[in-house]
Amino acid sequence: MIRVRPRTQAGFTLIEIMVVLVILGVVIGLAVLSSGIAGPSRELRNEAERLTGLIGVLADEAVLDNREYGLWFDTTSYQVLRYDAAKNSWQALDKNPHALPAWAVLTLELEGNALKLPSPDAEEEGQKGAQRSPQLLILSSGELSPFRLQLAEKRPQGARLQMSSDGFRLPKVEAADAKQAVK
Repeated sequence: MIRVRPRTQAGFTLIEIMVVLVILGVVIGLAVLSSGIAGPSRELRNEAERLTGLIGVLADEAVLDNREYGLWFDTTSYQVLRYDAAKNSWQALDKNPHALPAWAVLTLELEGNALKLPSPDAEEEGQKGAQRSPQLLILSSGELSPFRLQLAEKRPQGARLQMSSDGFRLPKVEAADAKQAVK
């Protein structure tokens, strides 16, 4: 005689699978957010790399086109200028400066000397129509003004990045040492 045993169920229920998927989704979401993909420090690095790339492109353009370029900075933005020999003046390539995020600030040091950059408020008080002269020169000989530029978050413990050049090499983005902070 054959005995028939009742079959026991093996496997997971739909509810158990759904709970595991929700937990995995939350853990992956937290991992992505904590890795800095969407944070201010990542956006700061993107801005620094954008500016470094722009300086590299302008250096190449200056040599290839035999033109002088410059960058004009204030504490929250920068603008590309080109020297017009016929007018004997600097002309902006874009109508408006490139604005940094509201939480970021720029500081600049040329040849070892810290520059006091104009604030955007000073621009609104009457200097807007004034002729701008670049603080950073990019020459057709392939040289740049020796500089150290720091891009930082306004909050005290925020990220700080710096780009620097000795005048011959193109700048690279690197973490700024708190001791070297440009005042």
